[in-house]
Amino acid sequence: MNTHPDVAELLELVPADLAGGERVDWGAAEAALGTGLPSDYKAVLDAYGMGNIGELVIVPPVPGSIRAYADFHMAAQAVELRHLWESDGGVPGVDLGADAVLPWGSGMNANEMGWLMNDPDPDKWPVVAWRRHHSSDESAWALFDCGMVRFLTRMMRGQFEDCPLGHASLWKRTDTFVSWKEQGRRYVAGLDPRTGEPDPYAGTYPVRAEDWT
Repeated sequence: MNTHPDVAELLELVPADLAGGERVDWGAAEAALGTGLPSDYKAVLDAYGMGNIGELVIVPPVPGSIRAYADFHMAAQAVELRHLWESDGGVPGVDLGADAVLPWGSGMNANEMGWLMNDPDPDKWPVVAWRRHHSSDESAWALFDCGMVRFLTRMMRGQFEDCPLGHASLWKRTDTFVSWKEQGRRYVAGLDPRTGEPDPYAGTYPVRAEDWT
């Protein structure tokens, strides 16, 4: 099977060595969401599974098998993203309402990323981002005329005029993808979920292995 060209570029920057191996039923997921989804996003989940690139959490379309993340999926995250769109007025000059945004990424010190569903073809949806930290003379919201994966690779390669988010952890740099399955295994073993190094705070709170593996 041919890899989506944008995802092939991402895989060069962020190898899938710690992929989770989940297989999403895309027909069922899109039916549950009531919309098709961009092909690059689906190719990312097919290649990596559910997890994080550094501090960026990729929002899955439906709940995954890890109980600790059961409430983290598109339908749940859409509620918060659409609230932010309504409260901050959305992207300046865009007249579409909050129902036109759908989340695909979260984290990096409370930055939220999604698509603006402004076309019947999901592959034409541009990226929108809500930046928690932004200058006083600009909107918290910004639009980027590219897809999700192109947004990520352009950010990592420093191909925007400025850092597109209010956090620079993936600006002109990359990080490691770690699946939720591997994070759970590490957490239960008393390791830092992101780095795999011993966690000095392990054991501070009780851990139910069944919630993390």
